[in-house]
Amino acid sequence: MNSLVKKLTKKKLKISFAESCTGGMLASSITSINGASKVFNLGFITYSNQAKINILKVSKNIIKKYGAVSAECCKAMVVNLSKISKANINVSITGIAGPNGGTKKKPVGLVYIGLKKGNKIIVNKNLFKSKSRISIQKLTVKTTLKLINKII
Repeated sequence: MNSLVKKLTKKKLKISFAESCTGGMLASSITSINGASKVFNLGFITYSNQAKINILKVSKNIIKKYGAVSAECCKAMVVNLSKISKANINVSITGIAGPNGGTKKKPVGLVYIGLKKGNKIIVNKNLFKSKSRISIQKLTVKTTLKLINKII
């Protein structure tokens, strides 16, 4: 974590997050590091569909057609976050942390992570096997940090 903040600082990159199922855990993991103020721009916790629509301007039709936990919603979240934040790197997370709320098509542990750096957009689909809410959230943060490290 410390090395990520150092890497971002060295490259003079700003980072912003839009989190759903992690509830701010990703932002917290960055802001707990000394020097984070040089790199961390903003973080939204857009937990409800309403927040995704009102704050991140995700189209109601995307949520209606694909659901809030979908590659399409995750991509819209990260693209629109980048317009708001003007950060160099933007990250969105949407998923089902459980233990309830899963379906056959969208099981507990299904998490999408969106990253946008410049014109490059990646939407990463994960299926974490854990049934524990906190461990799914922690695995999501860990995976996200690895993806951020790769992109910078």
